[in-house]
Amino acid sequence: MKIPILMYHQIDAPPPRGTMLRGLIVAPSSFNWQMKMLRLMGYTGLSMRDLEPYLRGEKKGKVVGITFDDGYQNNLTYALPILKANGFTGTCYGVSRMIGGTNSWDSGKVAEKPLMTQQDWRSWHAAGMDVGSHTQDHAKLTELIQDDARKQITQSKLELEQMLGAEVRHFCYPYGWFQPEHEKMVLEAGYISATSTRRGRVQAGDNLYALKRIMVARATNPLQFLMKIATSYEDRRS
Repeated sequence: MKIPILMYHQIDAPPPRGTMLRGLIVAPSSFNWQMKMLRLMGYTGLSMRDLEPYLRGEKKGKVVGITFDDGYQNNLTYALPILKANGFTGTCYGVSRMIGGTNSWDSGKVAEKPLMTQQDWRSWHAAGMDVGSHTQDHAKLTELIQDDARKQITQSKLELEQMLGAEVRHFCYPYGWFQPEHEKMVLEAGYISATSTRRGRVQAGDNLYALKRIMVARATNPLQFLMKIATSYEDRRS
């Protein structure tokens, strides 16, 4: 059975038309109907942690992975109550040396927004949600020498675990950029999976360190959302 892993960034009021990367900001009202739609269709939304047995083929069912890149504070404010209301869990990928800061890697391209503080991350985790790693600095791994790339992957896991007092099992490649050597680094660092920005649904037996995802954009309408989840619409674009 094909499993869609949804990719979100910010859940917040979208900025004015013409703003760069506007499509990555999904309104809370849209996220609300999307989660309700999943539930009404008989799907369960799961974090990467809770999705593990499905990815390994140990369980089968109508499940959807729910992931958020970067660790924006608005994920806690708007996404968390909606996830809880529907009985879902989700994974938020944090940038370990940017905790309590902003998305400064986007400076000059889009308005900087607050990232979760240490207490925010603990609240997210205490609510039953999962925390994954997105490197130390939102690094472009393919532009780094191997030792630096390995440090970004390994140290971010340790720093997030120290903050949470809990294991961090899942990784996400910033910008979706990675090579086979980065997959090996993620495996050696002790992660269970790594998600990318490559489009498509996944299934048991797929490479766990190059998992495809389905982007949900600001303008995604209900018909498109249905097609992304329940048909081969995204699979043909991989």
